[in-house]
Amino acid sequence: QLSLQERLRLREEKKKQAALLKALETPEEKRARRLAKKEAKERKKREKMGWGEEYMGYTNTDNPFGDNNLLGTFIWSKALEKKGISHLDEKDLKERNKRIQEENRLELQKVKQLRLEREREKAMREQELEMLQREKEAEHFKTWEEQEDNFHLQQAKLRSKIRIRDGRAKPIDLLAKYISAEDDDLAVEMHEPYTFLNGLTVSDMEDLVEDIQVYMELEQGKNVDFWRDMTIITEDEIAKLRKLEASGKGGPGERRDGVNASVSSDVQSVFKGKTYNQLQALYQGIESKIRAGGPNLDIGYWESLLQQLKAYMARARLRERHQDVLRQKLYKLKQEQGVESEPLFPIIKREPASPSDRLDPEESLEAQPGPSSEPEAEQDTEAKGEVEGEAVLMEEDLIQQSLDDYDAGKYSPRLLGPNELPFDAHVLEAEEDMHRLLLLRQQLQVTGDASESTDDIFFRKAKEGMGADEAQFSVEMPLTGKAYLWADKYRPRKPRFFNRVHTGFEWNKYNQTHYDFDNPPPKIVQGYKFNIFYPDLIDKRSTPEYFLEACQDNKDFAILRFHAGPPYEDIAFKIVNREWEYSHRHGFRCQFANGIFQLWFHFKRYRYRR
Repeated sequence: QLSLQERLRLREEKKKQAALLKALETPEEKRARRLAKKEAKERKKREKMGWGEEYMGYTNTDNPFGDNNLLGTFIWSKALEKKGISHLDEKDLKERNKRIQEENRLELQKVKQLRLEREREKAMREQELEMLQREKEAEHFKTWEEQEDNFHLQQAKLRSKIRIRDGRAKPIDLLAKYISAEDDDLAVEMHEPYTFLNGLTVSDMEDLVEDIQVYMELEQGKNVDFWRDMTIITEDEIAKLRKLEASGKGGPGERRDGVNASVSSDVQSVFKGKTYNQLQALYQGIESKIRAGGPNLDIGYWESLLQQLKAYMARARLRERHQDVLRQKLYKLKQEQGVESEPLFPIIKREPASPSDRLDPEESLEAQPGPSSEPEAEQDTEAKGEVEGEAVLMEEDLIQQSLDDYDAGKYSPRLLGPNELPFDAHVLEAEEDMHRLLLLRQQLQVTGDASESTDDIFFRKAKEGMGADEAQFSVEMPLTGKAYLWADKYRPRKPRFFNRVHTGFEWNKYNQTHYDFDNPPPKIVQGYKFNIFYPDLIDKRSTPEYFLEACQDNKDFAILRFHAGPPYEDIAFKIVNREWEYSHRHGFRCQFANGIFQLWFHFKRYRYRR
C-alpha cells in the first residue's frame, strides 16, 4: 500500500505528463481527443437513460431515423406554450423535469406501499376467515362427536336392556340399570350395586373393568364417582381372587374372605360397619402414621391396610348413596300420596357408649396389631372396633318402614270428585269395565298373547312411518250445542285419535335469497294425517265421514269435523285453510279399515314461472 505522499506524487506526475502531451499534440490529435471524450460522455448519458446496446452506436449524423438532433433532449414546445412556461431556458426546464421525476418516483413508492398494505390486509382477512372456518368446523365436529358418543351410549344401554330382558345380563348391564334407575322416580333398586359382583370370576371382573371404562368415556363425566368407586371395588375383588388362586385356598364361593389370613380378622373388626367419614378419618390417620415413620413401624403392613381401606371407603360411599336415593324416592312417593312423612334424611342413633368404650380413630390404629402381634391383642382390637357412635340405616329398615306405611293404609288411592277430574278423562262404569275385562280374557284364551291391547295396536299402526318432520297434532275444537237422537239409547263418547302434522321448509325465491341450510326459514304446515279409532260402531256398515267447515274467527284456518254414528260423538280439529292435493301419488288417503278411519292429505304447492 502506498502512502499518502506517494499517491500525491504520482498524481502530480500524471498531471505533468498530461500537460506535456497537450503541449506537444497536433490540432488533429487535439480534435480527436475531444471527440472521444465527448462520445464517452454521451455514452454514459445514454446508459443512464436506459438505452440498449443496439442503440449505443447511434449519433446525430449516423442513425436510421434521419434525426439530426437524436442525442439532444426532446422539447415539446406546444405543451410548454400551453402551460405558459415556454419562456424558460434549457437549464430551468431540466431542473423542472428532474423535480417532476422525483415527485413521480415518490408517488410511485407511495402507490407500491399502499398496494403492499392492501395485500397484507387481504392476507390477514383470509387468515381470519380461515380461522373462523376452522373454529366453525371444530365446533361442528365437536357437536357431531358428542352426538356420536350419545348415540353409542344409547346403543350400549339398549343392548343392556335387551340382554336383561333375554335373561343373559352381564354385570355392566345391571350396573347401568342401577345408575339409570336413580333418575327414574318409579324404578327402585333395593340392593347395593357392589352386590352384583357376587359369584364372578377373575375374567368376568376384568371384562367388567373394561366395560366401566367404556361407560365413563361415553358418559363424559356423568356419574364418574359411581363408576370410579365400582372400579376400585372390582380391582380389590380381583386382587383377592388372585391371592386365593396363588395360595390354593377356597374358590369363587369363598371369595368374600379372600384376605391375608394374618390380618383378616383385624381388618374386618376395624372397617366393618363404619361410615364413610369414620373410614376417611382412619385413612388420614394411617397416612400420617406412615409419613411419621419410626424404627419399629411395619411399612408393608400399613400400606396393605391402606390399600384395603380404599375399597371399604368406596363401599361406604356407594352404600350411603344408595340409602340417600331410597330415602328421596320414599319421600317423593309419600308426597304424591299426600302422606305426612318424617324429615327427608333421618338418622337413627344408638345409645351413646361410655367414654371408656368409645374408640378414637387414631387410638384404634394404635391398638391395631402388626402381623407379628399376639392373638390376645387381636381379640381386644376386634372388640373395640365393633363399637360405633352412629348406626347406618340399612335397607331392611326402609323395607320395614314401607310395610308399616302400607299396613296403615296410607298407600291407598284417594277418592276423586267429578270436579277434580281432568278435561280429557275417560270415565268407565263398573259394568263396562267388567265387560271389557271379560273380552280381554277371552282374547287371551284364544290368542294366548296379552302383550298388546287394542289401544296399543291402534297407536302402533297410527305411528307407522312417522318421520322426523312430523309431530303429534291434537288441536281439538269443542262442539257445543250438538244433540244426538240416539243419546237416550247409547251413552255418547268421544273416539280415540292419533293425528300427525307434517311440517317442512318452503324454498321459494325469497327464502333462497334470505336463508340457507345453516339458518333455515321458519317451518310451515305441509299436510296432516288423521287417524280416528272407531272400534265399537253399532252400525258396522256405516262409513265415517268428514266435513270441512269455515272458521268464523280466522279465515286462514278451517274446521275439519268427523262424523261416524252411535255411540261416538262428532270430533273436530282446527287446521290450516289451504287447497288440498287429492292425488294418491302425493299421499292422499281416505279409508276405513279395521276400525280405524284414516284421512291423510298434503297441501298443493304452487310453482311460479315467468
